[in-house]
Amino acid sequence: MTDPKSSTTPLAVPTSRLVRVAGLSSMTAGIAGNVAVRALREIGRGARPDMRGLLMTPGNVARVADQLARMRGAAMKVGQLISMDAGEVLPSELADIMAHLRDQAHFMPPKQLRNVLNRAWGPDWRKSFQTFDVRPVAAASIGQVHRATIKDGREVAIKVQYPGIARSIDSDVANVAALVRMSGLLPKTFDLDPYIQEARSQLHEETDFEREGQHLRHFADLLQNDEAFEIPEFYPDWSTPEVLMMSFLEGRPIEALSDATSEERNRVSDALVQLTLREVFEFGIMQSDPNFANYRYNPSNGKIGLLDFGAARALQPSAIDGYFRLLRAGLRKDDADLRNAAMHMKLIKGDGPFDDRILGMIRCVFDAILSAKEFHFADRTFFNHLHRQGMALAAAGYVPPQMPMETLYLQRKIGGIFLLATRLRASLPVKTLLEKYVT
Repeated sequence: MTDPKSSTTPLAVPTSRLVRVAGLSSMTAGIAGNVAVRALREIGRGARPDMRGLLMTPGNVARVADQLARMRGAAMKVGQLISMDAGEVLPSELADIMAHLRDQAHFMPPKQLRNVLNRAWGPDWRKSFQTFDVRPVAAASIGQVHRATIKDGREVAIKVQYPGIARSIDSDVANVAALVRMSGLLPKTFDLDPYIQEARSQLHEETDFEREGQHLRHFADLLQNDEAFEIPEFYPDWSTPEVLMMSFLEGRPIEALSDATSEERNRVSDALVQLTLREVFEFGIMQSDPNFANYRYNPSNGKIGLLDFGAARALQPSAIDGYFRLLRAGLRKDDADLRNAAMHMKLIKGDGPFDDRILGMIRCVFDAILSAKEFHFADRTFFNHLHRQGMALAAAGYVPPQMPMETLYLQRKIGGIFLLATRLRASLPVKTLLEKYVT
């Protein structure tokens, strides 16, 4: 979720299917009109129009991002999944659109919020609260979070689902998929369907707040003896499929720790890396969304608050085994096993023209991990090298292979924690942390 304070006015969530379809249609028509006008200008100057360049102007990018943010729900989620899972080998224009979405923070106006809570709790629900802040403390694609105090004095966080979001999933996903295909930004050989199907499935799961509440309680049980973390207490009596109530956790944005001492930054980063490894190799269940907003830091006790378990998912044994084999081979510098593990995970084809280059990038990661006692996430040399290699692959026509969605979720989580450790400029004994689980 994002902080909605940057938004100056609330914006109602469109609930009618026709209104949502019309929103996408008007956006598409507006973009088409802009392209047509610019193309005629180019022809008038005797130049051949660059249709892709005309399509992805800053104005059109902003139009797409703004309309998807206004719709919220699947319209935002599909874009976020595509931009996160496809990585740096897809065109930068598509990533630019989705990057705008992460900065949007529209929220429901009070009347629409009240209607949702009336349906969930009845018209007299306000009498059960000492305070209720109608301006949310966080907003995202599925819902927004409000801070309140119930009559017995407990401070709570209330996650309220946007009205009509659950009903709109299937049509929204289909419409956004059509928009992405129409844009021509994806390589022709890139199969969008598995992403679309997974986005649809994930959204249906994430809109069931009772399911999220059970995951919240399950993770609280798993981590009850871990002093590094705190998890909100789930209040089932107040929760419904559209409203989730939990205790309110005090804390600052996790990235605010970038100004802390190196010892504290390393401690927090170490705890998050170890939690990710425990999720994969001990728990067999993972909170798969590594959005920074899902982590908070409480300076009064040094604990890391874990939020938003809507994307929690059980891991398939085959995915866990795949990562185990890849990590073990990399740590042992066993090239034959590394190639076999990469093929098993479908990171490479086995006989593809880019296989050796992909394996070279994987070896580069392990070389960096093994070369010193601690891996310095703040050293941009390593990341810049990988980025250049990724850009070279894209320029050479590389298209990501069709990988199991379980693998993509694992990559997204591991990559997200890696990025957070980089933001915190951590130095960690990554080799030692990995060896605890894979040797």
